[in-house]
Amino acid sequence: MESTPLAASVPPTALPDDLYCNFPATVVSHIVTSSIFRELPEPDVQILASGGLRIPAHSGILASISPVLEQLIDRPRKKRSAMKVISIVGVPSDAVVSFVRFLYSSRCTVEHLEKHGIHLLALSHVYMVPQLKAMCTKDLAQRLTIESVVDVLQLARLCNASDLYLKCMKFVADHFKFVEKTEGWQFIQDHDPWLELDILKFIDDTESRKQRNRRIRKERKLYLELHEAMECLEHICSEGCTIVGPYNVEPKKERGPCSHYSTCHGLQLLIKHFATCKKRTNGLGCGRCKRMWQLLKLHSSICDHSECCKVPLCRKFKQRSSPDDGNKRKDDAQWKMLVRKVVSAKAMSSLSLSNMKMPDVEEERAIRPRRIGSFRLQSGRRQR
Repeated sequence: MESTPLAASVPPTALPDDLYCNFPATVVSHIVTSSIFRELPEPDVQILASGGLRIPAHSGILASISPVLEQLIDRPRKKRSAMKVISIVGVPSDAVVSFVRFLYSSRCTVEHLEKHGIHLLALSHVYMVPQLKAMCTKDLAQRLTIESVVDVLQLARLCNASDLYLKCMKFVADHFKFVEKTEGWQFIQDHDPWLELDILKFIDDTESRKQRNRRIRKERKLYLELHEAMECLEHICSEGCTIVGPYNVEPKKERGPCSHYSTCHGLQLLIKHFATCKKRTNGLGCGRCKRMWQLLKLHSSICDHSECCKVPLCRKFKQRSSPDDGNKRKDDAQWKMLVRKVVSAKAMSSLSLSNMKMPDVEEERAIRPRRIGSFRLQSGRRQR
């Protein structure tokens, strides 16, 4: 890709009529007539492509679009009278024609991008035409396939196309089982081990990030369910629900289910078991009773009005003093962290639920299993 003097013998060519955008073209044995450029001066540069194709052009237009072409045009010539020739070889001549057409019109059709997208990306990078480079990267990112993604990835790295490079990496990570069977992957393993290492590292990082996000979503869902259980506990102890209510208020049989019925119903079953469990009265306790103790303690840690709270033992948990024990202080720190996460999960969920449609929220509540986080609630038939 360099500037050379015009050769003595030039093979005849046939250029497309729309090469110079709106200017009609009449080419006869590589000689350009004056009708081609009715509004432009005579061409003073020729672009030599593969196969001996010569494309007449104007140095002013080329220099205004590409700083690299401007340097080639301004390079001194051996013969002042000879027309400058800029060699653009190494890519198909049709791709060079599409490249020149873009320099004149600033447009590139979908057909040309589909046919010469890879070559146009290389040309736009070498000759520093950012508008064409952006068009090529966007089009190539939409046309990635199992067979072509490795080649596009290598080109994107060479052309510093970071967006296209990242999309190729994600495509390889999502379809690696199929990509590793292609010839392009075999070529990378044999000739570019550093790129292979980058791809494998990206896949490992992607999988680690997915696992971390799944764990965070799972924990957030648990904290949200715990906060929902706290709301249900206050609702049951202050107003009563279908089967459990305050000691001085009789549960109404005609009362309909509340908005958090699945959680509320399971919590009522747990309260009924807690009130009648024989192991708890003997001082031993059972697993379900211990869960109830934990829920009551969690409510006390969150409650801001313990003086008038109707939830049992709320004030006593507030007044209990912790002994000066190292292990106890460590447990208290973990408990305080749990309380903070439960409160923050509710705040974050309120923001996310505001962006969800109400039918989606109701559907999520309908399909939610009857449990409180890790506290699995048994049905009434399995109660003692």
